[in-house]
Amino acid sequence: MFGSSGKRVRRFSQGLKPMSEIIFVVENSDEGGYTAKALGYSIYTEGETLDELKENIKDAIKCHFDVKEIPHIVRLHIVKDEVIAI
Repeated sequence: MFGSSGKRVRRFSQGLKPMSEIIFVVENSDEGGYTAKALGYSIYTEGETLDELKENIKDAIKCHFDVKEIPHIVRLHIVKDEVIAI
């Protein structure tokens, strides 16, 4: 479909624009493993390893969003808290 300027215009059903990416803050868990919280969404998951956490993030996203709204990219912001003695 073309707009009045002659440029191609994409139309999305029900006015919903698909999200291109979602960002998760990943931290070490006090109990061991990792936790991940989505920025701007009520999505939270955890995993014993980073590989397990990534799979759990994918599953959580599929449960949270409708098929047409699922983000195409998941960005992980891994926060590492390190303490050194002086």
